[in-house]
Amino acid sequence: MNNPSFLLQFLPLLLLHLLLLPCFSFSIEADTLKPNNPLRDGDVLVSGRQTFSLGFFSPKNSIRRYIGIWYHNVSEQTVVWVANRDAPLNDTSGLLSLDSRGNFGIYAANGTSLVWSAKLPAGNFAARLLDSGNLVVVQEETERVLWQSFDYPTDTLLPYMKLGSNRTIGLNWSLTSWKSEDDPGSGTVSYRIDPTGYPQLFLYRNGSVPAWRGGPWTGTRWSGVPEMTKNFIFNVSFENDGDDDVFVTYGVVSNMSIATRMMVDESGLVRRSTWNGRDGRWVEFWSAPKEQCDNYQLCGPNSNCDPYQADTFYCKCLPGYEPKSPREWFLRDGSGGCVSRAGASTCRSGEGFVKVARVKVPDTKLARAEMGLGLKACEEGCLSNCTCQAYTSADENGTGCLRWFGDLVDTRTYTNGGQDIYVRVNSSVLASYNEKSRGPFHNPGMQAVLIVSVLLALFLVIFLAFCLIRRYRKAARDRLDKLSFFFDTTNPEGSITEKDSRRGNMDLPFFHLSEIAAATDNFSEANKLGEGGFGSVYKGTYKENEIAVKRLSKYSGQGAEEFKNEVELIAKLQHKNLVRILGCCVQGHEKMLVYEYLPNKSLDFFIFDDEKRALLDWAVRYNIICGIARGILYLHEDSRLRIIHRDLKASNVLLDASMNPKISDFGMARIFGVDQDQANTNRVVGTYGYMSPEYAMQGMFSVKSDVYSFGVLLLETITGKKNSNYYEETTSASLVGYTWELWKQGRELEMVDPLLGESYPDQDVLRCVQIGLLCVQESAADRPNMFDVVFMLCNIETAQAPPTPSKPAFILKRGYNSLEPSTSSNGASSVNDVTVTVLEAR
Repeated sequence: MNNPSFLLQFLPLLLLHLLLLPCFSFSIEADTLKPNNPLRDGDVLVSGRQTFSLGFFSPKNSIRRYIGIWYHNVSEQTVVWVANRDAPLNDTSGLLSLDSRGNFGIYAANGTSLVWSAKLPAGNFAARLLDSGNLVVVQEETERVLWQSFDYPTDTLLPYMKLGSNRTIGLNWSLTSWKSEDDPGSGTVSYRIDPTGYPQLFLYRNGSVPAWRGGPWTGTRWSGVPEMTKNFIFNVSFENDGDDDVFVTYGVVSNMSIATRMMVDESGLVRRSTWNGRDGRWVEFWSAPKEQCDNYQLCGPNSNCDPYQADTFYCKCLPGYEPKSPREWFLRDGSGGCVSRAGASTCRSGEGFVKVARVKVPDTKLARAEMGLGLKACEEGCLSNCTCQAYTSADENGTGCLRWFGDLVDTRTYTNGGQDIYVRVNSSVLASYNEKSRGPFHNPGMQAVLIVSVLLALFLVIFLAFCLIRRYRKAARDRLDKLSFFFDTTNPEGSITEKDSRRGNMDLPFFHLSEIAAATDNFSEANKLGEGGFGSVYKGTYKENEIAVKRLSKYSGQGAEEFKNEVELIAKLQHKNLVRILGCCVQGHEKMLVYEYLPNKSLDFFIFDDEKRALLDWAVRYNIICGIARGILYLHEDSRLRIIHRDLKASNVLLDASMNPKISDFGMARIFGVDQDQANTNRVVGTYGYMSPEYAMQGMFSVKSDVYSFGVLLLETITGKKNSNYYEETTSASLVGYTWELWKQGRELEMVDPLLGESYPDQDVLRCVQIGLLCVQESAADRPNMFDVVFMLCNIETAQAPPTPSKPAFILKRGYNSLEPSTSSNGASSVNDVTVTVLEAR
């Protein structure tokens, strides 16, 4: 081997081999495997949008090689499917091959030994990795799918994969854990739908031992997963045709670029998580089992597990049952369960049903379902059959009928969610439960006492009624007198008057202070949503509805003015993009406004936070921009009153559960006459960065002032940056100035939020940027009105191109050393080196 002549003879062959290697690599399309062109160890298929990769890999602490699929852009390699999980390769000589004879498999020793294969007919095929994570083999002429990895899950369920079974084609879509984090072989933990009786979800350990039961499908969720609620990211679909197909799928709302998975691990848990790119880790938001009552049949047959009984045994016998072994029950061992009470007859002896509320319904293996029956017919059918032990509706909406024949197994209580189940009891148990529900006055003796008491009190009723009426009238007058402290005629800028309030012009319900205190748990810190110059905002629950309460601070100088305006203005406004006020409270020194509760907080909570902003794709942001514009147009043109908001900003735009925007905080708003164009004030109020130049420097405000604020909001929503941010590389003092510089240079797309990725249409975004620059022009006369803005936004594909904007206001830094001018609530403030006598910037 040290012979130089030998090396010289071998060198041309080595060079030829190196030259041919790129040919093999480039002959494979980025996401497609062609016949007779194998994927070798080291080659990788990448889906079209670079979401998933396929290739050979080795788990942690292992040298064995497997073909797998993993997330392409997730820094922590996360394998979601393994082909040869139970047939690993011991070296890097393996390859994945497809040929025209229908052979699709993994070969060891450079193609000489088959270790895994998928059965296919002969033909012209191609294997393609899709952006869903599905590896499909298609017929090239028709693109018909002949085989797919989604039909053979391993330990992970991806969006649009099925979990369940199809008896006709013999497929069973279930998850099976890895043996360990170093070995992806088939483990002992599985997650699947059991079609026996009425189908339900199960997690098994050690092969077929039930560890946790998710229960049957209730129309919107699994009975044993109360956390499973509708949201704007995920949607779930369940299919049960009663014969062959039984499966569930979950998807991600279109255009949401989010990596999410459900997987079962070797520790015996099923977990659901999403990838947090900012922290570089998977964030778990649901898992099971997670508490003692989640363990399958912890309390034995005919019992109910209640984990919220802090001071007593968590196992409770269902109505009409008693512990099978009182001694074991006393020792807090409920595994033996409960049995029917001795001597009790529940067959045509006056029996009935007792409701057990908010539970996971019992195991449905022995239950019968009749989807055409309502709840009343379900009860009658169960009562007529002496072997029927319990019933409930199959669907949470009250349709369908489930009946149990035999022991009631694995029932547990929830504080929220769950279903009501009706358990069969004998006549004596039924009577005792009815006695409790009717109260003590159902007793004949108590009825006699009650009648005598009523007769004695009857003589006092007329006199008391007269006194109460007088007292009520006096309280009403006192309440109006308290209101007059706020609603006087001394304010010329639109406050309602005491006279108006006495005539009932406010059209607004009044809440008592005790009602608000009870709804907010006495204004507890746990219910506090936020705080501003006006005071604090609390979350509450009033008559089973969630509310938000704005509590005016007694020390707030600007709060009283805001309170007056909101009571007068927002109560008269009705639009889907305006927050809805439910009432107010004026009692003593307390002044409060009650609004509808919006769960997704305010726009600034999302767009100025890198992690939460990633949830807002272009479709969601465009919907928010259009919704804000329609709300402002309603204020300016379509409402009974012509309203100038004067404080439009990201924190005053709230978001409902579907991410629809609602404009809030009308404390600084003013009413205009029908023919009035503008007004002047000596008291400039607002938020720096959103105020138009004519308002900030001259106190002149009009509908064009709101247009300017909307333009700033639009640009902030597109970029995810605050208008007041400092731009180191430019001479701009604000986002508006930065956008103007890029627009002049034709580089507008550089300002687009990088978290949008490639999901947005360039032309639509460029048009929105141009509309935003039109709204922030320095001259109010040059700015479009909101009708034109809405027309340009909502007809973005068909309308003519917007006009060319002129130079905005507030775009230069002062001396290039300071971003923001100094401001104060009193004295002189300077904006763009122009002195303003009074500027109340927040």
